[in-house]
Amino acid sequence: MTYDTNFRAIKDEVSADEWHARVELAACYRLIDKYAMTDLIYNHITARIPGSKDHLLINLYGLLYKEVTASSLVKIDVEGNIIWKPDTDYGINVSGYVIHGAIHKARPQVGCVIHTHTRAGMAVSAMRCGLLPMSQTAMRFVGHIGYHDYEGPAVNSDERERIVADLGPHDALIMRCHGLLTCGASIPEAFNTMYQLELSCRAQVDAMASQAELALPPANVLEYTAHMYQPGTRRPYGVLEWPAMLRLLAAEAGNSSYQPYWN
Repeated sequence: MTYDTNFRAIKDEVSADEWHARVELAACYRLIDKYAMTDLIYNHITARIPGSKDHLLINLYGLLYKEVTASSLVKIDVEGNIIWKPDTDYGINVSGYVIHGAIHKARPQVGCVIHTHTRAGMAVSAMRCGLLPMSQTAMRFVGHIGYHDYEGPAVNSDERERIVADLGPHDALIMRCHGLLTCGASIPEAFNTMYQLELSCRAQVDAMASQAELALPPANVLEYTAHMYQPGTRRPYGVLEWPAMLRLLAAEAGNSSYQPYWN
Protein backbone atom coordinates (compact mmCIF):
# COMPACT_ATOMS: atom_id res chain seq x y z
CA MET A 1 0.00 0.00 0.00
CA THR A 2 1.30 3.45 -0.93
CA TYR A 3 0.38 6.17 1.55
CA ASP A 4 3.23 8.62 0.99
CA THR A 5 2.18 12.27 1.18
CA ASN A 6 5.11 13.70 -0.79
CA PHE A 7 3.29 14.06 -4.09
CA ARG A 8 4.86 14.82 -7.45
CA ALA A 9 4.32 18.42 -8.57
CA ILE A 10 1.99 18.64 -11.58
CA LYS A 11 1.94 22.38 -12.25
CA ASP A 12 3.42 21.90 -15.74
CA GLU A 13 0.94 19.13 -16.59
CA VAL A 14 -2.33 21.04 -16.19
CA SER A 15 -3.82 24.25 -17.60
CA ALA A 16 -3.18 27.59 -15.92
CA ASP A 17 -6.85 27.75 -14.89
CA GLU A 18 -6.76 24.31 -13.31
CA TRP A 19 -3.53 25.05 -11.46
CA HIS A 20 -4.96 28.28 -10.08
CA ALA A 21 -8.04 26.40 -8.87
CA ARG A 22 -5.82 23.75 -7.29
CA VAL A 23 -3.74 26.31 -5.40
CA GLU A 24 -6.83 28.20 -4.19
CA LEU A 25 -8.56 25.00 -3.07
CA ALA A 26 -5.47 23.70 -1.26
CA ALA A 27 -5.29 27.04 0.55
CA CYS A 28 -8.94 26.68 1.55
CA TYR A 29 -8.23 23.27 3.08
CA ARG A 30 -5.38 24.78 5.10
CA LEU A 31 -7.62 27.63 6.29
CA ILE A 32 -10.34 25.26 7.43
CA ASP A 33 -7.64 23.53 9.48
CA LYS A 34 -6.25 26.85 10.70
CA TYR A 35 -9.64 27.89 12.08
CA ALA A 36 -10.33 24.52 13.74
CA MET A 37 -13.11 23.33 11.46
CA THR A 38 -11.69 19.89 10.62
CA ASP A 39 -12.79 16.39 11.63
CA LEU A 40 -9.77 14.05 11.41
CA ILE A 41 -9.54 12.98 7.72
CA TYR A 42 -13.26 13.43 7.06
CA ASN A 43 -15.30 16.02 5.13
CA HIS A 44 -14.64 17.66 1.81
CA ILE A 45 -14.20 20.88 -0.06
CA THR A 46 -14.74 20.79 -3.81
CA ALA A 47 -14.03 23.34 -6.51
CA ARG A 48 -15.12 23.48 -10.13
CA ILE A 49 -12.29 23.68 -12.66
CA PRO A 50 -12.93 26.80 -14.79
CA GLY A 51 -13.53 26.05 -18.44
CA SER A 52 -14.07 22.33 -17.86
CA LYS A 53 -17.19 20.27 -18.45
CA ASP A 54 -18.32 19.75 -14.86
CA HIS A 55 -14.89 18.65 -13.64
CA LEU A 56 -14.24 19.09 -9.93
CA LEU A 57 -11.30 18.93 -7.56
CA ILE A 58 -11.58 17.05 -4.25
CA ASN A 59 -9.26 15.81 -1.52
CA LEU A 60 -7.79 12.34 -1.20
CA TYR A 61 -9.60 10.34 1.48
CA GLY A 62 -6.92 9.79 4.09
CA LEU A 63 -5.05 13.09 4.22
CA LEU A 64 -5.28 15.65 6.98
CA TYR A 65 -6.40 19.04 5.71
CA LYS A 66 -2.99 20.42 6.66
CA GLU A 67 -1.41 17.87 4.30
CA VAL A 68 -3.44 18.85 1.22
CA THR A 69 -1.45 20.44 -1.60
CA ALA A 70 -2.35 21.66 -5.07
CA SER A 71 -0.80 18.55 -6.63
CA SER A 72 -2.52 16.09 -4.28
CA LEU A 73 -6.07 17.02 -5.30
CA VAL A 74 -8.11 14.52 -7.30
CA LYS A 75 -9.95 15.48 -10.49
CA ILE A 76 -13.44 13.94 -10.74
CA ASP A 77 -16.68 14.54 -12.61
CA VAL A 78 -19.98 15.36 -10.88
CA GLU A 79 -20.88 11.66 -10.74
CA GLY A 80 -17.73 10.83 -8.80
CA ASN A 81 -15.77 9.21 -11.61
CA ILE A 82 -12.05 9.75 -11.12
CA ILE A 83 -10.43 11.47 -14.07
CA TRP A 84 -7.00 11.85 -12.50
CA LYS A 85 -5.42 11.29 -9.12
CA PRO A 86 -1.89 11.05 -7.72
CA ASP A 87 -0.07 7.74 -7.70
CA THR A 88 -1.31 6.59 -4.30
CA ASP A 89 -3.63 4.01 -2.79
CA TYR A 90 -5.70 6.78 -1.24
CA GLY A 91 -9.06 7.17 -2.97
CA ILE A 92 -12.01 9.52 -2.48
CA ASN A 93 -14.95 9.43 -0.07
CA VAL A 94 -18.35 8.56 -1.57
CA SER A 95 -20.07 11.31 0.43
CA GLY A 96 -17.87 13.84 -1.29
CA TYR A 97 -19.50 13.49 -4.67
CA VAL A 98 -22.97 12.48 -3.42
CA ILE A 99 -23.34 15.79 -1.58
CA HIS A 100 -21.02 18.06 -3.53
CA GLY A 101 -21.57 16.67 -7.01
CA ALA A 102 -25.32 17.15 -6.65
CA ILE A 103 -24.93 20.84 -5.84
CA HIS A 104 -22.35 21.50 -8.55
CA LYS A 105 -24.55 19.73 -11.11
CA ALA A 106 -27.74 21.55 -10.13
CA ARG A 107 -26.15 24.99 -9.76
CA PRO A 108 -23.51 25.62 -12.45
CA GLN A 109 -22.75 29.05 -10.98
CA VAL A 110 -21.40 27.43 -7.81
CA GLY A 111 -17.63 27.28 -7.90
CA CYS A 112 -16.96 25.77 -4.47
CA VAL A 113 -18.78 23.66 -1.86
CA ILE A 114 -17.59 23.17 1.74
CA HIS A 115 -18.96 20.63 4.25
CA THR A 116 -17.90 20.40 7.91
CA HIS A 117 -18.61 18.42 11.09
CA THR A 118 -17.60 20.94 13.75
CA ARG A 119 -18.61 20.70 17.39
CA ALA A 120 -20.64 23.92 17.28
CA GLY A 121 -22.08 23.17 13.84
CA MET A 122 -23.28 19.73 14.93
CA ALA A 123 -24.71 21.21 18.13
CA VAL A 124 -26.79 23.81 16.30
CA SER A 125 -27.81 21.25 13.67
CA ALA A 126 -29.44 19.24 16.47
CA MET A 127 -31.33 22.22 17.93
CA ARG A 128 -34.98 22.45 16.95
CA CYS A 129 -34.66 26.26 16.87
CA GLY A 130 -31.89 26.09 14.29
CA LEU A 131 -29.58 29.07 13.87
CA LEU A 132 -30.77 32.03 15.95
CA PRO A 133 -30.20 35.64 14.77
CA MET A 134 -28.60 36.54 18.09
CA SER A 135 -25.45 38.11 16.65
CA GLN A 136 -24.70 40.36 13.70
CA THR A 137 -22.75 37.47 12.21
CA ALA A 138 -25.77 35.16 12.40
CA MET A 139 -28.15 37.82 11.07
CA ARG A 140 -26.39 37.49 7.73
CA PHE A 141 -28.23 34.18 7.30
CA VAL A 142 -31.78 35.32 8.09
CA GLY A 143 -33.86 34.19 5.13
CA HIS A 144 -30.73 32.92 3.41
CA ILE A 145 -30.15 29.45 4.85
CA GLY A 146 -31.71 26.05 4.25
CA TYR A 147 -32.22 22.97 6.46
CA HIS A 148 -31.91 19.33 5.41
CA ASP A 149 -33.30 16.56 7.63
CA TYR A 150 -30.97 13.70 8.52
CA GLU A 151 -31.35 10.57 6.40
CA GLY A 152 -28.29 8.62 7.54
CA PRO A 153 -24.74 8.78 6.13
CA ALA A 154 -24.88 10.64 2.80
CA VAL A 155 -23.93 7.78 0.50
CA ASN A 156 -27.20 7.22 -1.40
CA SER A 157 -27.61 9.02 -4.71
CA ASP A 158 -31.37 9.38 -4.25
CA GLU A 159 -30.74 11.85 -1.41
CA ARG A 160 -29.04 14.24 -3.80
CA GLU A 161 -32.25 15.84 -5.08
CA ARG A 162 -33.48 16.50 -1.56
CA ILE A 163 -30.18 18.12 -0.54
CA VAL A 164 -30.33 20.41 -3.57
CA ALA A 165 -34.01 21.24 -2.93
CA ASP A 166 -33.38 22.05 0.73
CA LEU A 167 -30.40 24.24 -0.12
CA GLY A 168 -32.53 26.04 -2.71
CA PRO A 169 -31.04 29.35 -3.88
CA HIS A 170 -29.05 29.82 -0.68
CA ASP A 171 -25.31 29.54 -0.07
CA ALA A 172 -25.67 27.94 3.37
CA LEU A 173 -27.31 24.74 4.61
CA ILE A 174 -27.62 23.22 8.06
CA MET A 175 -27.75 19.44 7.74
CA ARG A 176 -29.78 18.32 10.75
CA CYS A 177 -27.89 16.15 13.25
CA HIS A 178 -24.95 16.22 10.85
CA GLY A 179 -23.12 19.48 10.20
CA LEU A 180 -22.79 22.58 8.05
CA LEU A 181 -22.50 23.21 4.32
CA THR A 182 -21.75 26.37 2.37
CA CYS A 183 -21.16 27.15 -1.27
CA GLY A 184 -20.26 30.17 -3.36
CA ALA A 185 -19.38 31.46 -6.78
CA SER A 186 -15.72 31.26 -5.79
CA ILE A 187 -13.53 29.52 -3.24
CA PRO A 188 -12.96 32.75 -1.24
CA GLU A 189 -16.71 33.41 -1.03
CA ALA A 190 -17.56 29.87 0.05
CA PHE A 191 -14.84 29.98 2.72
CA ASN A 192 -16.02 33.31 4.09
CA THR A 193 -19.59 32.06 4.32
CA MET A 194 -18.46 28.94 6.19
CA TYR A 195 -16.27 30.99 8.54
CA GLN A 196 -19.21 33.26 9.37
CA LEU A 197 -21.64 30.35 9.76
CA GLU A 198 -19.26 28.51 12.06
CA LEU A 199 -18.67 31.66 14.13
CA SER A 200 -22.44 32.13 14.41
CA CYS A 201 -22.85 28.58 15.70
CA ARG A 202 -20.05 28.95 18.24
CA ALA A 203 -21.54 32.18 19.55
CA GLN A 204 -24.98 30.60 19.83
CA VAL A 205 -23.72 27.57 21.74
CA ASP A 206 -21.79 29.81 24.13
CA ALA A 207 -24.73 32.16 24.70
CA MET A 208 -27.24 29.35 25.23
CA ALA A 209 -24.85 27.61 27.63
CA SER A 210 -24.92 30.71 29.83
CA GLN A 211 -28.71 30.25 30.25
CA ALA A 212 -29.13 34.02 30.07
CA GLU A 213 -32.19 35.40 28.32
CA LEU A 214 -31.30 36.19 24.71
CA ALA A 215 -32.01 39.63 23.24
CA LEU A 216 -33.05 39.38 19.58
CA PRO A 217 -33.61 42.45 17.35
CA PRO A 218 -37.01 43.05 15.71
CA ALA A 219 -37.85 41.46 12.36
CA ASN A 220 -37.32 44.62 10.32
CA VAL A 221 -33.79 45.03 11.67
CA LEU A 222 -33.00 41.39 10.99
CA GLU A 223 -34.25 41.66 7.40
CA TYR A 224 -32.25 44.85 6.78
CA THR A 225 -29.07 43.39 8.27
CA ALA A 226 -29.36 40.19 6.24
CA HIS A 227 -29.83 42.23 3.08
CA MET A 228 -26.72 44.29 3.79
CA TYR A 229 -24.57 41.15 3.84
CA GLN A 230 -25.78 39.65 0.57
CA PRO A 231 -23.21 39.49 -2.29
CA GLY A 232 -24.98 41.99 -4.52
CA THR A 233 -25.67 44.64 -1.88
CA ARG A 234 -22.22 45.99 -1.07
CA ARG A 235 -19.58 43.45 -2.10
CA PRO A 236 -19.16 39.68 -2.38
CA TYR A 237 -17.79 38.87 1.06
CA GLY A 238 -14.65 36.77 0.99
CA VAL A 239 -12.99 38.30 -2.07
CA LEU A 240 -11.40 41.27 -0.26
CA GLU A 241 -10.44 39.04 2.67
CA TRP A 242 -8.80 36.31 0.59
CA PRO A 243 -5.37 37.88 -0.11
CA ALA A 244 -4.97 38.49 3.63
CA MET A 245 -5.79 34.83 4.27
CA LEU A 246 -3.13 33.75 1.76
CA ARG A 247 -0.57 36.06 3.36
CA LEU A 248 -1.36 34.45 6.70
CA LEU A 249 -0.73 30.98 5.30
CA ALA A 250 2.46 32.05 3.55
CA ALA A 251 3.83 33.63 6.73
CA GLU A 252 3.24 30.39 8.64
CA ALA A 253 4.57 28.06 5.94
CA GLY A 254 8.19 28.40 7.05
CA ASN A 255 7.34 27.14 10.54
CA SER A 256 5.42 24.10 9.32
CA SER A 257 6.71 20.56 8.74
CA TYR A 258 4.10 20.07 6.03
CA GLN A 259 4.56 20.82 2.35
CA PRO A 260 3.42 24.31 1.31
CA TYR A 261 -0.15 24.24 -0.03
CA TRP A 262 1.00 25.68 -3.37
CA ASN A 263 3.15 22.63 -4.19
